[in-house]
Amino acid sequence: MTGGRAPELAGQTVVLIGGSSGIGLETARRARTEGAGLILVGRNQDRLDRAARELGAERTAAFDATDSDALGSFFRGLIAPVDHVMVTGGGPSYSPILEMDSATVSRDLSDHARLMVSVARNAVGRVRPGGALLFMGGADNRVVPGIGIFAAAAAALPPLTATLALEVAPIRVNLIAAGFVDTPLSATLLGGDLDKRREQLRSTLPIGRVVGPADIAALAIHLMANTAITGETYNIDGGQRLVS
Repeated sequence: MTGGRAPELAGQTVVLIGGSSGIGLETARRARTEGAGLILVGRNQDRLDRAARELGAERTAAFDATDSDALGSFFRGLIAPVDHVMVTGGGPSYSPILEMDSATVSRDLSDHARLMVSVARNAVGRVRPGGALLFMGGADNRVVPGIGIFAAAAAALPPLTATLALEVAPIRVNLIAAGFVDTPLSATLLGGDLDKRREQLRSTLPIGRVVGPADIAALAIHLMANTAITGETYNIDGGQRLVS
């Protein structure tokens, strides 16, 4: 029992692609608390091993999920159907569009969408009916100087999510569109400006605090457990879209 109630994911198996750190690791912790078995996927075997020891994961797999051959091999190698797959990891790259060469523009526009399609394709027959595919996107699609191609790439993901939900039904597909989340990746992207960004958000967001990995994890577990939800995009940004 969890807080006097039955665990929401008891007896289910959750695959976390990007599950060795940040949002993925926090979601894995929450899924484990809710009774799920875990399969952790990431690029770094050492980090995966540490996470697996902490959480008692059933297995780990180290590969680059953007490698379609490696991703397909992973899914084909699953010894039993799983219930949910969540894809985190990676992150936006910001640079002025005119400073990007054509290959970089093409890659940044399509990489996330290609990964979503590849995961969905491989999930058919390997994720149980009613199970969920969860993807991460960006909540802030405003066009501002220096954001590069990110806003355009993020804007494509909600309709792609809805389309995939129809094509792989009765597997469910949902998108978590996050604003700033205080993770190690955010620290890497912002460097010395991290504390300034945190303070700015605390003083301007309607919630009066910075969104953390636990906030995303709580939403992710809800979307796994609630079998009535599919094809939807859930913005989670602490109200950032509501303020200038």
